[in-house]
Amino acid sequence: MDSDFPTSIGRLGVTAFDCPDALALADFYNSIVGGDLVPGDDDGWVEVHTPTGRLAFQQIDDHRRPTWPGGDVPQQGHIDIDVVNLDGAEAAVLRLGAEKAATQPSPDQFRVMTDPAGHPFCLVLAD
Repeated sequence: MDSDFPTSIGRLGVTAFDCPDALALADFYNSIVGGDLVPGDDDGWVEVHTPTGRLAFQQIDDHRRPTWPGGDVPQQGHIDIDVVNLDGAEAAVLRLGAEKAATQPSPDQFRVMTDPAGHPFCLVLAD
């Protein structure tokens, strides 16, 4: 086993999302979590680098918006974003272009939202 990873096969690198406009979706998430926008070698890949991790966005011309919680286009991954105020965070991401999902399994503890490309993400009340 590699000495850099003594207890695992590897380490988490980046969480990537397919989307119709990589720069626009990267800018959306950058507005929520901060960090640096880092374009890739071509126009189809953009990353957001933060002190605690990286998100990546890959432009796909025929991207289909996920239907959540069911439907013919399954969820294509999601992230949880810890917040201290659910109502305030919800209002802030709505202003950025998010939508609130119709299904809210536990709205006092987390809110299911969708980003502008349709990917679900959760605002989770931090402990």
